[in-house]
Amino acid sequence: MNYFYKNLSIWLIIALVALFIFNMVKKAPESFYKVPFNEFLQKVDNGAITKVTVKEDLIRWTGHDGTRYETVVPQDSVALARMLANDVTVNTEKEVKPHWFLQTFLSWVPLLLLGILWFFFMRSGSPGGGGKAMAFGKSRAQLIDPQKSKVKFKDVAGIDEAKEELAEIVDFLKNPSKFTEAGARIPTGVLLYGEPGTGKTLLAKAIAGEAGVPFYAISGSNFVEMYVGIGASRVRDLFREGKKRAPCIIFIDEIDAVGRHRSAGGGGGNDEREQTLNQLLVEMDGFEVNDHVIVIAATNRQDILDPALLRPGRFDRQIMVPLPDVGGREKILKVHAEKVKIGPDIDWKVIAKGTPGFSGAQLANMINEAALLMTRKNAPFITMEILEEAKDKVMMGAERRSMIITEKEKKITACHESGHALVAWMLPGADPVHKVTIIPRGRALGLTMQLPEIERNSHDRTYLFNNLCTLLGGRIAEEIVFNEMTTGAGNDIERVSDIARRMVCEWGMSDAIGPVTYTQPDPLNGRPGQILSEETARLINAEVRKLVQEAYDRAKQIIEENRAALDAMTRALLEKETISRQDIEQIVNNAQKT
Repeated sequence: MNYFYKNLSIWLIIALVALFIFNMVKKAPESFYKVPFNEFLQKVDNGAITKVTVKEDLIRWTGHDGTRYETVVPQDSVALARMLANDVTVNTEKEVKPHWFLQTFLSWVPLLLLGILWFFFMRSGSPGGGGKAMAFGKSRAQLIDPQKSKVKFKDVAGIDEAKEELAEIVDFLKNPSKFTEAGARIPTGVLLYGEPGTGKTLLAKAIAGEAGVPFYAISGSNFVEMYVGIGASRVRDLFREGKKRAPCIIFIDEIDAVGRHRSAGGGGGNDEREQTLNQLLVEMDGFEVNDHVIVIAATNRQDILDPALLRPGRFDRQIMVPLPDVGGREKILKVHAEKVKIGPDIDWKVIAKGTPGFSGAQLANMINEAALLMTRKNAPFITMEILEEAKDKVMMGAERRSMIITEKEKKITACHESGHALVAWMLPGADPVHKVTIIPRGRALGLTMQLPEIERNSHDRTYLFNNLCTLLGGRIAEEIVFNEMTTGAGNDIERVSDIARRMVCEWGMSDAIGPVTYTQPDPLNGRPGQILSEETARLINAEVRKLVQEAYDRAKQIIEENRAALDAMTRALLEKETISRQDIEQIVNNAQKT
């Protein structure tokens, strides 16, 4: 039926366009210069008119200069007698009038077509408009059939704690009497928060597939419009529909679009969003009972949500969906590997260990990149080599082998990366060096990849200081070998400055400052930053500079003491372009023997 309406609307539009074009191109009425009747008679008597055309009560003729004239004839025969007496040729035409039905049809068909088109447009409506095109206040939530949802809890790996929390919600929806008999109240709302790509939306899809109840899915941005009151109306309609189908689940993705912290002042462009948020607060926990309608929301900006939204009674349960650890990454890789051809040499533990900080989305992207590489190389299955290449592409960017680099730039890049790798190798407690390359990837001309041996949840001062030394190693190597500074260390210096300032201002790792926090401005969250006195600001800058200088001196000492290893590593990079951990170990051992 929707296709019928759609085709009918198309044909109506075509008919309107055709009618419009017909009216535009049809022959325009001829124009004539009007002449009084007595003047016409004089021209007849003078012989100026030799031929006329009579059309009912009009007489028309063309002058010698081509001008067309007409005059209205009174109801008598004087004019005809004079024309005949002066040998004027008289032609007669009878005006052909269209049939009254055709004339009426042509007059009313545009309005008729517009009326029919408007009727069917209103009937067909817009997506999510509740069957009314002008029903802006109707909810745009998508109702997902639980029988057609293919994602289950078994498809979600690496976040077992979050699954357990949500499995309790699913159990309540399937067996509500078990909880009500015990006097327990199921949470009104569940907030999933965490880094982007950790699987919050995937968890919601799994709930839709497991719960077996109506599941409404909508994005937070779908509530907010430019017209004040539309978002609040959509919230009311969404919960109204949910209550009709209770028990049900309402999933709001990216709720921070509508749930941001309300401003202190009224008015302005935030009226619509704040009214929408107020209505959401009322629907979740207001005077009306809202049993058996569970709201699940997802966000990666929990810090900017309004406190009233996070209080018990609304989002009672807040579940963090963290980045997966080594074991979680291994499980996620195995889940995604079920869809591709995997070779016998794949060691998932090694791959999981080599992808620290990867989210579930990045791991899925890595497997997809490996499948694309397998196809490109016409390999029968994904090998360990292909998977390592895909991991490097996701982690460091695609290789830019076509980039033109001068020989001098190549030597400086090799020396720079060798400085990073050498300092990291010599510092006890630093993350081990996994690979060094001078093949341009992304925006970088070269990269030194370090992989942690263990998962770190917190960092001590020694570890952070070693990071400062490693980052400064590239700049120092350039200065020692070439006695020159380049812009290649720009990102390293930026990261060094950021880490050192956070060590001083946030983590209390400076003896002169002590365990005191000095916040930095955060425009995104509306934090202006802490007001500092000139003395305090000067002291902070001095401590940051002191910390960076200590790291600089330590890294410089390491490079000067191991200059032979630096030169050997540089030569190896210029020759091979990429060296592994085993290559670095052999180079350093040979240099120390000599």
